[in-house]
Amino acid sequence: MTTGVALALTLVLLLVMDFGAKQKVADSAATSSAQPPPSFQSSGPSSTEPAPPKQPAWMRKLAAGEKPPQFVLFSFDGASSKKHWDRVLPLARKNNAHVTGLLSGVYLVPDEDRATYTGPGHAPGRSSIGFGGSRQDVAERIQYLNTAIEAGHEIGTHYNGHYCAGDEPSVGRWNTEQWKAELDAFKAILDKARAAGLKLPAEAIRGGRTPCLEGDWQQAFPAMASRGLVYDTSHVSLGVQWPSIQDGLWEFPMPEVRVPALGRRVVMMDYNFWYVLNGAKEEPARAAEFTQIVVDTYRSVYQTALNSNRAPLVIGNHFNDWSGSAFSNAMEQYLGEVCAQAETVCATYGEVIQWMALQDPAILQQFRQLPVPVN
Repeated sequence: MTTGVALALTLVLLLVMDFGAKQKVADSAATSSAQPPPSFQSSGPSSTEPAPPKQPAWMRKLAAGEKPPQFVLFSFDGASSKKHWDRVLPLARKNNAHVTGLLSGVYLVPDEDRATYTGPGHAPGRSSIGFGGSRQDVAERIQYLNTAIEAGHEIGTHYNGHYCAGDEPSVGRWNTEQWKAELDAFKAILDKARAAGLKLPAEAIRGGRTPCLEGDWQQAFPAMASRGLVYDTSHVSLGVQWPSIQDGLWEFPMPEVRVPALGRRVVMMDYNFWYVLNGAKEEPARAAEFTQIVVDTYRSVYQTALNSNRAPLVIGNHFNDWSGSAFSNAMEQYLGEVCAQAETVCATYGEVIQWMALQDPAILQQFRQLPVPVN
């Protein structure tokens, strides 16, 4: 999606409950000579980093001259819908895949407790995406999030109030102290949920994606690092790029890719596909058409990465039913297809960081310096 279209989306996105994903100008190829964050030194993850009791066969150092796996990272902003977790979890289990749910903290706050959350610069009890419903709704949400966690899936942060441009002060205007306050509020919400039974250790939140991909990174990243985050996945890159260290965090950029059926570029996020296809209008009669276009785009981008630099492929989604569930259907179809491919691993951000920590830093730098594939 072009920058002009993305700016035009601003007001539209404010009306969508946690479904905005505004495209930014594509970043140039990311490179960095900085060292990995302390939690992920090149000698391997620290003892505090959660890891499964039995590591998969691919979680090892590459042999000399060996190609890396083609990692595919499915992630979901908001991550609160039981209906969609119920669809994704069996599919992931069948295909030996792990996914990442980027949780909006307000979905763990009952409506009647909304005044306990104050977004930076906003009135108490105000959120652009609402809150968690009844106490029973939140209690049930905790239980199905536990099911996802116990199955090995990752929970990251999508922060809380989801204030995009136009809903001021938006996250793009926050300073470092305001980002710290938002992360502190997220922690406080999770602490209460943990007391109510959420089985998510505090140290398990390792990164996230900002609302609408917005943020002044020089302000945001110091706050993220100070609160223990080690990765972000909010930047946009032209093509599929290897993660690099930026201001102390691993950055996993969202790729801007070509939609073969349209000959146009778009950030590889479900809402962005919807907008470029028909202006984000509900057309359930075109669901099968939209699903096929998105799946074909996924295939094109995957094949391009697999045959070139093999950078981890970030596929961004929401749990949505837009246009007859066209985009959720595309994600599910492709997850079932790609995760069974040879030399392919469908993993979480934390797992990919653990894998990178096992590799020779010089080898990783060589991967980053390979030409960036654009499908």
